[in-house]
Amino acid sequence: MNFNKIDFNTWNRTDIFHHYMNQNTSFSLTNEMDVTAVYQLIKQKEYRFYPAFIFLISSVVNSNRAFRTGYNKDGDLGYWDMLEPLYTIFDHSSESFSAIWTRVTDDFNTFQDAYIIDVEKYKRSGKLFPKTPIPENVFSLSMIPWTSFTGFNLNINNNNRYLLPIITAGRFIHKGNSIFLPLSLQVHHSVCDGFHAGLFMNAVQELANNPEDWLL
Repeated sequence: MNFNKIDFNTWNRTDIFHHYMNQNTSFSLTNEMDVTAVYQLIKQKEYRFYPAFIFLISSVVNSNRAFRTGYNKDGDLGYWDMLEPLYTIFDHSSESFSAIWTRVTDDFNTFQDAYIIDVEKYKRSGKLFPKTPIPENVFSLSMIPWTSFTGFNLNINNNNRYLLPIITAGRFIHKGNSIFLPLSLQVHHSVCDGFHAGLFMNAVQELANNPEDWLL
């Protein structure tokens, strides 16, 4: 996947970037997303929610360069043309998990088929990262279906150069006839501001409200 180096001499975010990199400032934002429409369509079509969720989030992450900005293996700052999801799967027998990735496609059904193949192949591997090699251009995504939450934060203490978003979802919350999903976005302030976090949440909600545009 193509990686585009950033020129600090022309980048309009250079001052902000250096300020928050020096402070090593990250932040998280949690919201309850209304997933009623997408959940109902998924059940109607007998799809699976998790791959639909991964596909939706991947679409939003790839829609904005700010979410695709980070360091490559050579230590260069830039942005990838596209990121692939590195997501967690749970093994009930061992009560442990693995993290695997599946290449994103333009078509949800194609992605879901690839997701099912990957999950069946690696779900009982007993390894943290069973599918290798892991490409550079991946972002982290997970779901905690056993509990809901009003806030979530994942601390990375040994890598202050990790800039890509981290997304975590929780258990469904039922309110009347509506279904909500707690969703946490964690970003590094050097590349993302509250503006970008707001764009992310609004874009997720827009896709969740109109699932027929991307599921069918």
